Amino acid sequence: MEEISEVMEVPVSDQSNVFGQFDSHIKKLERQLRVSIVDRNGEVRISGSRTGVKRARAVIHELTELSKRGNIIQEQNVDYAITMSMEENEDVLLEIDKECICHTISGKPVKPKTLGQKEYVDAIRGNMIVFGLGPAGTGKTYLAMAMAITAFKSQEVERIILTRPAIEAGEKLGFLPGDLQSKVDPYLRPLYDALYQIMGAESFQKNMEKGLIEVAPLAYMRGRTLDNAYIILDEAQNTTSAQMKMFLTRIGFGSKVIVTGDASQKDLAPGTPSGLDVASRVLSGIEGIAFCKLTSRDVVRHPLVQKIVRAYENYEAKESSAKGQNPYAHVHSHSGRNYSRRRSRNADHGKKY
Repeated sequence: MEEISEVMEVPVSDQSNVFGQFDSHIKKLERQLRVSIVDRNGEVRISGSRTGVKRARAVIHELTELSKRGNIIQEQNVDYAITMSMEENEDVLLEIDKECICHTISGKPVKPKTLGQKEYVDAIRGNMIVFGLGPAGTGKTYLAMAMAITAFKSQEVERIILTRPAIEAGEKLGFLPGDLQSKVDPYLRPLYDALYQIMGAESFQKNMEKGLIEVAPLAYMRGRTLDNAYIILDEAQNTTSAQMKMFLTRIGFGSKVIVTGDASQKDLAPGTPSGLDVASRVLSGIEGIAFCKLTSRDVVRHPLVQKIVRAYENYEAKESSAKGQNPYAHVHSHSGRNYSRRRSRNADHGKKY
């Protein structure tokens, strides 16, 4: 195989960010793409096969541009850039980085970090109801919260309603002391955490006291009609079919709904059909309702989480195959007419959308 060398410049001010602590990012590039990378006074020499050098150059260029925009380069950025370079899909990170949903209370921008996340955000903008399906760490709930708070601050909606079914994850919490709110708070804590980070505790408390932000168990939704609201149902895999139907029929005029869930982490009693699974089959194909399937490639937590998710996906696929079942056969990656062209364009990315 022909070996070549190429030289490119990386500004000294961006080198520590792009190279990573103890050159960890560069070492990963060398291992994954089988190249040698040497830095001398701002000049980076890349040696290896023609394909490996081309990909490494593209990744370093992309990371450098991200650094120039003020981003802190993380291992997840490096992993995703390498994956995209192997698919001959360059400059994806730069395109995604243009999108900023909002800023946290500390000033950190909230942005989609993968193609799947960007398509999820686009689907939320273009549809009244969006189902965000995927494993832990793909940003389903966090991005939905960011979109809800942005819409609330710009007065597109009058209030935010956040809900999730109060189902124990293999533990019994009914013995906890306190009133009803104290008992359900443990179930709703992840929603509070995201609100505090994006909106700030003081602003959240003020709007909650006014009734403009409501965090409640799913059972509280019965009998209500929700107009001009941004409604998020989290952990929807733990709803029954009746609960899901009840929730979806609460929607009033001027409202937007996001339903998030992970079909692989159900806590329902054995044999109880998940409302999320049923909705995926019943509502597929209705215009104005989008189904976004995120995968292990969209995990943006610690890289080890991505490996854990992928390992479980492979294990569950083998188990299902042995039983002659496909646990995701009913999930159609469909988002109405708005996304029919996008789906074909993104076929090469491996996205089911």
